[in-house]
Amino acid sequence: MENSGDHQETVVPPVEGVAGGGTAYGWSDTGVNDPRPLRGAIDPTKVSSLELLNVWCMPNSANVGPQDMPRELEPISLLAARNERESIQIAIRPKVFWGGSGIAGTVQVQCTDLCSPCGARLVVGQSLTLRRVVPVLGVPAALVPLDMPVCQLNLFPGETTVIWVSIDVPSEQPPGQYEGEIIISATKAEAESTSQSLNKVEEHQLYRELRDCLDAVEPLEGKPLEDVVERVKSATSSLRRVLLSPSFSDFFSDNGPIDMMEEDAISSLSIRLKISLTVWDFVLPATPSVPAVIGISDTVIEDRFGVEHGSNEWFELLDQHFKWLLQYRISPYLCRWGNSMRVLTYTSPWPADHPKSDAYFSDPRLAAYAVPNGPIVPCGDTVKDFLRREVEILRTKNHWRKAYFYLWDEPLNIEQYNGIRSMASEIHAYAPDARILTTYYCGPSDAPLASNNFEAFLKVPEFLPPHTQIYCTSEWVIGN
Repeated sequence: MENSGDHQETVVPPVEGVAGGGTAYGWSDTGVNDPRPLRGAIDPTKVSSLELLNVWCMPNSANVGPQDMPRELEPISLLAARNERESIQIAIRPKVFWGGSGIAGTVQVQCTDLCSPCGARLVVGQSLTLRRVVPVLGVPAALVPLDMPVCQLNLFPGETTVIWVSIDVPSEQPPGQYEGEIIISATKAEAESTSQSLNKVEEHQLYRELRDCLDAVEPLEGKPLEDVVERVKSATSSLRRVLLSPSFSDFFSDNGPIDMMEEDAISSLSIRLKISLTVWDFVLPATPSVPAVIGISDTVIEDRFGVEHGSNEWFELLDQHFKWLLQYRISPYLCRWGNSMRVLTYTSPWPADHPKSDAYFSDPRLAAYAVPNGPIVPCGDTVKDFLRREVEILRTKNHWRKAYFYLWDEPLNIEQYNGIRSMASEIHAYAPDARILTTYYCGPSDAPLASNNFEAFLKVPEFLPPHTQIYCTSEWVIGN
């Protein structure tokens, strides 16, 4: 990218379906044209960020990649119930260079709380979070957390950087209209690196000075007026000494402290993106009405993090994955593959009589959980003994209605269907009401074979165990 002025108008197609999902944006289908490109060296503290950056918003359902072209910047209007999460994407693309070392420039992103007229707040860092969208194998997928309430991002020439903004509305949040801002400012690339941190001696000195101020003014109740005046004078003197110390010299000009008007002038160069959120006066239930289950291979976790199966670190990592998925109303299960797509699935790595398992299964956010039909960690029990004990414990719990057994993934022949029937018969010997789940592959390569065997499976009643639930699945391979 060069500041040459050879900018061509880019026509961007309109976004479809942006009015759904609790959002209302009103996108324009016209491209962004920059008729007056800047030239030469640029000081971002003296130029409006609108002249340096293209900033626009997109719904959370859109894939926004590094090559996406700019659109018109418009305010954000969101709708959400209590106990609901709404998200929006903010895309940033540099128009010119103002940085160095291979980057187009650096931007600072700052968020404010969302406030209602009655004084209620959705606090930055708690209800409002930012993440950076990072492509994985060319697909925008990973969401990397950003510092709150202020963070800095490096922009690269010819690339669009995307920020994912999430707003979590607590169940007890007062309904009403909430408003806030996301402020985006072009800044000098060296601003962060040149900021000097305090050494330990300076930190201790500042701590002692501030503690002395607090000690001087804290016990004022019931003191004589003369004593109060003296204490306030002492605290004022200490605070002035702290503010005039070399640690805060960057905040002083030759004539004393920087005038607040100068800060206002700098902030006036920023791009201020307005966010409006309407919180409705009803609460979404904690338990999803449609159970969404997602499986994770425990061997992948072991290989990725280098942990041993059954170790304390292994249990801790599985626990972290469970909690992470559950906050998105996803009911996770872990799995370990066997021969011919036979699979051992489980939601909790602990046995059914462990307090952790009961906490997992009782969580109202969990819509369904997988019960293992064999030991997850070697325990000396046979498969039948383990299965019988698990079922006996779980059937006495109120959460048993959430339980299911997932025994085989995408069976392709009669032998594999017979394997499901045999395994299901063992389970039903201990729990006649147990739900058995299997999946039916409907991908392009083996579809005729799978379809023929699936139809045969359904036509013979004894092949279909009672309480069996069958789901169609298809697989996607990135790049195909």
